[in-house]
Amino acid sequence: MGSGLLSIKTSSDFAKMTVAGRVVAELHTEVRAAAHPGVSLKSLDVIAEKVVRSNDCRPSFLGYQGTYPATICTSVNSMIVHGIPTEYELREGDILSIDAGAIYEGWHGDAAFTMGIGEISQKAQQLIDVTERALWNGLAEVKPGNRIGDIGAAVEATAKPYGYGVVQGYTGHGIGQAMHEAPSVPNYGRARRGFKLREGMALAIEPMFNLGTPDTAVLDDDWTVVTADGAWSAHWEHTVGLTPDGSFVFTLPEPKQVA
Repeated sequence: MGSGLLSIKTSSDFAKMTVAGRVVAELHTEVRAAAHPGVSLKSLDVIAEKVVRSNDCRPSFLGYQGTYPATICTSVNSMIVHGIPTEYELREGDILSIDAGAIYEGWHGDAAFTMGIGEISQKAQQLIDVTERALWNGLAEVKPGNRIGDIGAAVEATAKPYGYGVVQGYTGHGIGQAMHEAPSVPNYGRARRGFKLREGMALAIEPMFNLGTPDTAVLDDDWTVVTADGAWSAHWEHTVGLTPDGSFVFTLPEPKQVA
C-alpha cells in the first residue's frame, strides 16, 4: 500500500484521474452488456482488457503483487471480492460482482458493481440494491472536515435494518498514483472518529454486504475471498476525489459531484 494521503495536487492530476475513471465506467458498461447466462468469466475479462487498452490505459489489476492474472475480478454468488476469471459459465439466477481498475498516465481509477444474471431472486436483488445505496450514502460523507468514521458509519447504518453481514476484513482505501494508498476506509465505524478528510485526497469507497455473517475465507488460489457460511455477497465501489470545486466521483461516464 502506498503512503499517499494528498493525491490530487493540480488540475492535471484531476483530469488524469477523470480519464482513468471514465475508462473504468466504459469497461463496466461493456462487461455488463455481455454478462448473460452461458457467458464465461474469462470472456468478460477479454472484453475488459480490450476496453482498457483501446483507451491508452493499462489494467490496474493485471500482474498486481506480481501474481494476479487478469484485468478484472469476477466474483460470483458467495464470492465477495478478488475472484479470478475462469471458464465458469454464468447461470440464470447468479449474481456477479465485477471489480476493475485502469491507469492513465500513472493515475488510477477503481470501481465495482454487482448485477443479476437473468432473473434473480427478490432477496438477491434487494442485497444488490441496498449495497449500492450504502455506497452512495458513504460517498455523501466525503467532504473536507468529515472523518473516515463518518463514511463507515453511513455504510454500516444502511445495512443494519436488513441484518446483512458487513465485511470487516476488506476495506476501501486511498487511491491516486498507486491503486492502494492510505488511509483504509472501513465499511463500519463511529461518526466523527478517524482520519480527517481534506482537499487533495482521493478515496475508493467500497461496501461489501453478505446475506449471512460478515466472516470470510480465502480459496486455495490465494485470491478469491468468499463468505465463510456460503451466503451470497454484493460489492459496489467508486473512486471519489476531494477537489477545490467539491467532491467528485471519477468512475462514471462524467464526473458527478457528491459534496
